[in-house]
Amino acid sequence: MRFIIAVIDSKSRSASGNEMAAIDEFNDKLQANGHWIMACGVDDPAKATVIDNRSDLGQVIAGPLHNTEEFMAGFWIINADSPEQAKQLATEGSKACNRKVEVRPILG
Repeated sequence: MRFIIAVIDSKSRSASGNEMAAIDEFNDKLQANGHWIMACGVDDPAKATVIDNRSDLGQVIAGPLHNTEEFMAGFWIINADSPEQAKQLATEGSKACNRKVEVRPILG
């Protein structure tokens, strides 16, 4: 089963050197145990563009879909044997990055 673990923060690129080291260690563990698919940071919502081309609408709006203080600042895509294992890995990821995380199954 595949899951996304979204890192919740109020700014992008906010991890300290110690946090980055813990994240790297967590990434290494995911890779060694076969859970790793990919991971990356996500830029600030102010750099987002919302595009709606349903029915050839052609609407392009600068800025995020939702204006919130907290947002997804990064994510892991993982393999896990069960939702319980995904939650355990998300708990470890939250500790490693020192941020709240949200874990969800990926459909398909």
